[in-house]
Amino acid sequence: MDFMKMRLVYAFILMMGTLCFYFSMGPFEEPPLVLKKGHKKFLQLPDIDCNQKPPFLVLLVTSSHKQLAARMAIRKTWGRETEVQGQRVKTLFLLGASDSFLNFKDDYYNLTLKTLMGMEWVHHFCPQAAFVMKTDSDMFVNVGYLTDLLLKKNKTSRFFTGYIKPHEIPIRKKSSKWFVSKFEYPWDRYPPFCSGTGYVFSSDVASKVFNVSESVPFLKLEDVFVGLCLAKLNIRPEELHTEPTFFPGGLRFSVCRFKKIVTCHYVSPQNLLTYWQALENSQEQVCSDV
Repeated sequence: MDFMKMRLVYAFILMMGTLCFYFSMGPFEEPPLVLKKGHKKFLQLPDIDCNQKPPFLVLLVTSSHKQLAARMAIRKTWGRETEVQGQRVKTLFLLGASDSFLNFKDDYYNLTLKTLMGMEWVHHFCPQAAFVMKTDSDMFVNVGYLTDLLLKKNKTSRFFTGYIKPHEIPIRKKSSKWFVSKFEYPWDRYPPFCSGTGYVFSSDVASKVFNVSESVPFLKLEDVFVGLCLAKLNIRPEELHTEPTFFPGGLRFSVCRFKKIVTCHYVSPQNLLTYWQALENSQEQVCSDV
């Protein structure tokens, strides 16, 4: 019954148009612009033509209306990047129409739906992109280093990477934020998935996950749900680099350390601005590989 309710909510949201895409360029957030495609609507679509200028990397950042300071900080730092090593980069924010939509709250259920709708946008409007990253608004993202690693990896189909969790088990404690009941997920182990704080995939995976998602039992845990979709598609997450590059647990800042990571979690807007300024001021600093 809960599963059916969530499916109905998802379908209703798609029909009513609760997803806003805010383009990363420009300091102000504009009123929503409704654009219809069939029976579905997206609010505030970005002004981007992927046919004319296909981006190398699209960054999808989940956010809520309350997180204005975080979005502003991202726009001034890693979200302002438009070209890295000659490769086009676009940053888009995924927002719901409001923090509360009938009985639909901006929580983990919303995060799964936002992510799916972000993948649907890539599927419909930007399949020409080479890679897509889904991340959150409290993250540091080293777009330059990520681009460098993706170019070296040179794998443009059925590719999915991030901080891999290969043997996670469901949390059955009801008081936990990540509680999942036996009804929602009866098995004792999750398939391999990547931390939802930041994962990267080739754009074909966006279409594949979006298309298969209707046949996968819904979970409020967005990263696990995507992992379930990947398992059904027989796509296994793989490492981006031989060294750790994704840090969902956070990381103490240093210039040399942050030059060689892709993501760091738990970064406040003010710290993000500070870190970014420090990195920009140290362009000529030589760092040891040790």
